[in-house]
Amino acid sequence: MKKNFWSKMKKPILALAPMAGFTDLVFRQIAKKYGADVLYSEMASVSALYYGEKSKNKDGAKVTLELLKFNRKQEKYYVVQLFGANPEHFAVAARVITEKIKPDGIDINFGCPVPKIFKQGAGSGLMQNLKKSREVIEAVLNNTDLPVSIKIRSKSGNVDALEFLKNISDLPVSALMIHARTLNQGFSGLVDFKIIKQAKKYFKGIILANGGINNLTDARKALKESGADGLGLARGVLGRPWLFKEIKKDKEIKLTQKQIFKIALEQAALSKKIKGKTGIIELRKHLVWYMLGLPGASKLREKIVQVSSLREVEEILK
Repeated sequence: MKKNFWSKMKKPILALAPMAGFTDLVFRQIAKKYGADVLYSEMASVSALYYGEKSKNKDGAKVTLELLKFNRKQEKYYVVQLFGANPEHFAVAARVITEKIKPDGIDINFGCPVPKIFKQGAGSGLMQNLKKSREVIEAVLNNTDLPVSIKIRSKSGNVDALEFLKNISDLPVSALMIHARTLNQGFSGLVDFKIIKQAKKYFKGIILANGGINNLTDARKALKESGADGLGLARGVLGRPWLFKEIKKDKEIKLTQKQIFKIALEQAALSKKIKGKTGIIELRKHLVWYMLGLPGASKLREKIVQVSSLREVEEILK
């Protein structure tokens, strides 16, 4: 295995958790600037990469690899997250990612609750199948020299985090992120950070707590109750990337509307630079999050969801 970056990081480790449609290379660079230590990609399909290698779906593989591109200087440390259900597909995908993308690590998704992912037997659906889950992890470990991490939920079906981890306790997995909600809860409801503390009995690597962390108070509670080595932040940093800095400084950062819009414009300019007009259209959903809780937010949102150029964004926010 190449040098395991997880083991040398200062704690608490703060990671930008994977979010489909949000954790692209633009937002990852913004998150890094505002304090994220580790950056996860959007979920990538192992089947798309597998069939691309078999010459049955070159276009699908090309789109997936394009999705996973990153800026090595601006995105240290970068982890590619994979989803799927077939161990053979994971094996091929691990080799492709290692050779063509060259990230700092590979992560396996066992936690996604989205129905279309679950129905494939992937994400939280895969977590319920202990035998296949182990085969998937072994397939990735055997086909990369990068550190391998996993993301799970507190419970999926009849399998809870402790049973899952006990089943793989002998495998050299470097890091673990636990979303402290069950599959049935999805992305809402009470979080159970205590199960993360119990997970230490069966997992000796780095553990990150995830779920329901939307402000500094939530972060303090998560670290205290979980005893984790760090946090995986997701929706809590959308439109609020400075939450990483707040946690590191253990101090609330109060920004004016002008200051918030300055960060939004920074992200808009980067989107335009990297992706052109497409980047601005994709940015709409990010800009809506920057409006939350601000005076006149509803009117601002009505305008912002229609922008198609950097100039329009600047006119609205300035």
